[in-house]
Amino acid sequence: MRDDPAEAAYRRALALVTALVTLVGGLWAVLTPAFRAPDEPQHVNSVLRLAYGGGWPGAGEALVGPAVDAAREQAALATDVPGRHLDREGIPPFVDAVPTPDAERGTVTGANALAERLPPGTSTRHLDPEAVDQMTQHPPLYYAVAAGYLHVTGLAEARWDHQLLGLRLFDVALLVPLPLLAAAAVRRLGRSRPAALVAASFTLFVPQAGHILGSVTNDALVMLSGTVTAYLCVRVVTGDLRPRTAAALGAAVGVGLLTKVMAAFALPVVLAAYLLAAGPRGRRVGGAALAGGVAFAVGGWWWLRNLLVLGTVQPVGIPDRFLDDEPRGLWYFLRVVVTGLTRSFFGNFGWLEIRLPDAVFWSAAVVVAVLCAVAVARGPARRATAVLLLQPAALWCAVLVNAWPDYAAHGWISAIQGRYLFAGLLALSAGTALGLVTLLGPGLRRATPWLVGAAGLAAASGLAHGFHGFYQGPGESVADAAARWAGWSPLTGPQLAAAGVVVVAAGVAAVLATARFAGAEAAATARSASTAEVATAAAASAPTTAAGSGSSE
Repeated sequence: MRDDPAEAAYRRALALVTALVTLVGGLWAVLTPAFRAPDEPQHVNSVLRLAYGGGWPGAGEALVGPAVDAAREQAALATDVPGRHLDREGIPPFVDAVPTPDAERGTVTGANALAERLPPGTSTRHLDPEAVDQMTQHPPLYYAVAAGYLHVTGLAEARWDHQLLGLRLFDVALLVPLPLLAAAAVRRLGRSRPAALVAASFTLFVPQAGHILGSVTNDALVMLSGTVTAYLCVRVVTGDLRPRTAAALGAAVGVGLLTKVMAAFALPVVLAAYLLAAGPRGRRVGGAALAGGVAFAVGGWWWLRNLLVLGTVQPVGIPDRFLDDEPRGLWYFLRVVVTGLTRSFFGNFGWLEIRLPDAVFWSAAVVVAVLCAVAVARGPARRATAVLLLQPAALWCAVLVNAWPDYAAHGWISAIQGRYLFAGLLALSAGTALGLVTLLGPGLRRATPWLVGAAGLAAASGLAHGFHGFYQGPGESVADAAARWAGWSPLTGPQLAAAGVVVVAAGVAAVLATARFAGAEAAATARSASTAEVATAAAASAPTTAAGSGSSE
């Protein structure tokens, strides 16, 4: 049976919105200067270590290899970009650095990829933190998969900037399921195709997501794990208690656990989904147990091993970098942490250097919070939505709790980054879309093209803000900044221009497809109403068999 026109139009619109989300991530991958994303040199270094058989040293015992060290220097990482919120004394500006010519950029090989292997138990606390690769505090799954990708694509031995771009695009590929699963979750919860398209476009309203997920980071795989986990929890809480769903859910959580400890905060969501699902108690308990067992078998064992062998769940992988300070009280801590977490969730590019204006990220945060609250209080699937939103809420609380001990003991406030919440992007997408459909009802159909267009403009504004902050010095023109971008990029100027044109074209196509869907949906609604009216009229005019049943001729 062929799809109805509205369903076909919806699928085309969803495909184009997904393409736009992915292409925006790809444009961030080519826009961001080399290694100008949090811990990107160390992430690349750990990928190379596994690609060249260097193993997985203990936390704090891995060093940055010569190839990445040289690449950082050629990328002028020890400079300040022009949009930095606070210039540092004695640090040269990025705009004064001369791009390394393509022919002089180093090639990563087996001879320079690996650092000296330290004996187990060696302390690196006396070293410059930049010389230490702290990523071995995490499990190795992301790095092993990325290392395999380098070998499959032939990038294991390549110029460092080509390798970096290839790894960034690998992370962008992990972003593809997010809009698709967000739309599927909302359709299951709200039975609304317009709301599903809004959910699919949500990530475009979060420029930081494109920036981070278009860089080399293990957060990309954590995001994917959290996305799949959230979608499967939606299925569970709405009645899917099949063993294969429980096993898939456990595998999704386990992949996250074999990537980063933040995935552990999905476990309360899994338990809540089974607790509140409709169905026999035995099947719910059995499903939760199966999901938990698979999660432990895939990745949870790593953390138990840490506890038994190292005496801690999460070892510290990098030497202390800050001088002790006097704590300034709870209110100061909360103000700094909440502001920093919110800002770096929506837009704080580079190494948290280039900030979106306060009014922008606070306004966005309030809108998302209000719409999620509306969805929980009055939405079409309140209980399921509440379960789903436990995921970002748990991650948010975890960041605060994790930051407090160092602050109380030393006065530091560290590890406050919005990317730690990206595992909850699907939940926030769904909560926002369900809040909108609750407020607008059928009117959301007409608003959907405008909302997708607004999402595209938000993404474009974020990219423009990043471009200005990374490349445009004081008094310089856009052309000057574009020439600098081309000078540092592994791509040529025409290739960069073509990439921008493709993204703009995808944005226009997505908006037009969404508008056509809105028209098809309106026509389908009108046909349904007309059919219902005809059926009602026919039922009203039909003679009743009861009347006159006792008459005779």
